[in-house]
Amino acid sequence: MVDRVASHYGENLGLADAIAEKLRSAGKNFDELTTADLGIVDEFHIRGRKATLELGAAMNLTARSHVLDIGSGLGGPARTLTETFGCQVTGIDLTQAFCDAANAMSDWVGLESRVSFRQGDATDLPFDDKTFDAAMTIHVAMNIAAKDRMYAEARRVLKPGGIFAVYDVLQGEGGDVIYPVPWARDPSISHLATTDEMKSLLTGAGLKLLDVQDSSQESQRFFEEMTAQMARTGVPPVIWQLFLGEDFPAMARNQVRNVTERRIRTVTYICAA
Repeated sequence: MVDRVASHYGENLGLADAIAEKLRSAGKNFDELTTADLGIVDEFHIRGRKATLELGAAMNLTARSHVLDIGSGLGGPARTLTETFGCQVTGIDLTQAFCDAANAMSDWVGLESRVSFRQGDATDLPFDDKTFDAAMTIHVAMNIAAKDRMYAEARRVLKPGGIFAVYDVLQGEGGDVIYPVPWARDPSISHLATTDEMKSLLTGAGLKLLDVQDSSQESQRFFEEMTAQMARTGVPPVIWQLFLGEDFPAMARNQVRNVTERRIRTVTYICAA
């Protein structure tokens, strides 16, 4: 199952080179590249950078904070937090190609000393107990059946009182998910929890639930705007298609229906260890 999830996202093993080529073709100057320039590339989640900054604010980060990003992808959220709050971020991701690209992209914008990425499993974190001041996970648990182990591991590596921020796609009340979607082409690697299940999973891991925010309506607008843009230009978001393949436009269209019909919801949970 782990191999199937990794292959869903990581078929393009030359991601950094491919991304660099796309940025140059868009007129980006690598001598003056910023994290904002990378925003169209590396904030690979619903509502993008706006959602990342919401999580950063909820975690009460400072320049002294050490944050773990579980399922760090191309590293966009980690770099956004580092640039905005001055914190140190360690990212871990199942897909080695993402880690390689994330480290290269951090070097492009001069953040390699404060942000680092390594390959690893969210259900078996390679860190000591009580290592991090805060942890976050963005659109990761949809591919993980053993969510109890994932959240228990997050709790284990957090210092007492540390904040754990979860922003994920959940199973809604409107029926089964229509596939393909960005995290799965079929149900075999899709493991969505309901809102009630999430509360039980988080508290069962020993976490204290501080706040819950449902952003499904904003997510609906996000996908409506994306599909409208594709309809006008005939071109999907270039980088998203780069590692999700030619069926990304179908994924985006399905997401409009999934969130509109509340087959899925996007919800944020802020917890304390």
